[in-house]
Amino acid sequence: METFIFGHKKPDTDSVMAAISLSYLENACGNQTTPKLLGSVNKETRYALEQFHLDEPDYLNDVKLQLKDIKYHKDFYLKETDSIFDGYQYMLDEGLTGLPIVKANNDFIGLITIKDLSRTMVYENGISLDTSYDNILDTISGEEIIRVNKEIKGKILAAAFKDETFMENINLSNEDILIVGDRHSIIEYAIKSQVKLLIITGDGEIQKSHIELAKENKVNIIRTKYDTYHVSRVISLSNYIKTMIRSYNPAKFLDTDYVDDVVDINNKLKHTNYPIVDKNNKCLGLLKITDLSEKKPKKVILVDHNEKKQSADGIDEAEIIEIIDHHNLGSITTNMPVNFRNMAVGSSCTIIYTLYQEKNIKIPKEIAGAMLSGIVSDTLILKSPTATKKDREAVEELSKIAGVDYKEYGMNLLKAGTSLEGMSREDVLYNDFKLYTVEDNTFGVGQFFTMNFSDIEKELDEYVHVLDEVSEANNYDFLALYVTDIIKNGSYILYNTKAQDKVEIMYNNHDVYQGYFIEGCVSRKKNVIPLIMEIYEN
Repeated sequence: METFIFGHKKPDTDSVMAAISLSYLENACGNQTTPKLLGSVNKETRYALEQFHLDEPDYLNDVKLQLKDIKYHKDFYLKETDSIFDGYQYMLDEGLTGLPIVKANNDFIGLITIKDLSRTMVYENGISLDTSYDNILDTISGEEIIRVNKEIKGKILAAAFKDETFMENINLSNEDILIVGDRHSIIEYAIKSQVKLLIITGDGEIQKSHIELAKENKVNIIRTKYDTYHVSRVISLSNYIKTMIRSYNPAKFLDTDYVDDVVDINNKLKHTNYPIVDKNNKCLGLLKITDLSEKKPKKVILVDHNEKKQSADGIDEAEIIEIIDHHNLGSITTNMPVNFRNMAVGSSCTIIYTLYQEKNIKIPKEIAGAMLSGIVSDTLILKSPTATKKDREAVEELSKIAGVDYKEYGMNLLKAGTSLEGMSREDVLYNDFKLYTVEDNTFGVGQFFTMNFSDIEKELDEYVHVLDEVSEANNYDFLALYVTDIIKNGSYILYNTKAQDKVEIMYNNHDVYQGYFIEGCVSRKKNVIPLIMEIYEN
């Protein structure tokens, strides 16, 4: 089963490159994984992808349980030209009480249930047939004598009178299907009347002259071992199963529908069976409500985060098999033990580089470039206080493999991410944004790198207005944007108005204002989050 690897909802370069490089490593070890994105990549990340000719991972909306993750009855359906008898036998053999019916191209057309079958067998008089020659053969265990037509349609009659009475009173035509034993005079009469089909019961003898006459008159003949009474009772079950569909628009679900939505709908409808189709109305099978207990959750590996609010929607419904992160421990919990690699380094890509070394997997040039990009981005080209000896060792080695000067490349990478062209104020806030939870309080911190704060400073009031709106709309107790100046090695802080007192406490300064410069503040993880956590914890 495929495993998805992804970073947090507001992907930065480290989280995207960690997903890509870890997926390559896992696949090299024989696993089946795919890197995914939970949001749009920023300019910096796109620059790195282009520089090393890496494909941007596909977007993943959520990891909620869908019907395709349920062990429903896949490929359980019948063609509309199968017989009612086939439907009954199929449901009996498989223990089903319902069955989707499809056209030849698998288009879903309707649903039959065991109740429909019972009604057909008990209450309907079975006076006509609309089916195929083969369906009749199968239903009455027949022997093909003469086959003129592939499809058989007509009124069912049984020769129950004496020969003379029958021939004097019953006018036969090519729209009749006659059930008769070895009563040769009636057989001859029926053939001369050019009936659509003769069914000879009790393995009755058929004269050669009658066979030749039937060929001339284009009369279909089937012989069966069953007696006339038995054939009369079951012959209607050879009808096309489409003839008994009562509902051409039953409740049905897409295989991409969420399980919790299906449960809500079923609580109202109280049905037992639901057809499952794809977006093109092709039938995929049948869902029995009891199937919902047979779940196969999506398998995921988390990189660069372990906070529930930062992760994919529905993460509680997924099977987390591994977490690789370099942040403080967050709120994500698991039902079973998982591999959790958490290291005090400047980048998740540094941890993944360590995994390559441990597993002795050769690093291709483009993957080296991916990991290098993640490290120099998160550590500000190793100038951040989060940078460690392991980060430096990884950068040195990865630079050689990628064939770049990490300082020159790192500066170009950071420059690519500092341009405000085409960005709204919301884009700047969410460019690199993370949510945190302390008890019942949720706060958010965005970080944006720049080489010229003046462009943002000119619109300072507008940025603060956006922070106020976003914090109110999402009930964030504290919301801040740190604009980090790469050249000055510090950050300007912008925050929602209601957080003024918290900001003053954080920096022990009652003169803090919007756009206040904090020297040496370049790492959200080391220079910002601990200060905010301390406020809430105390």
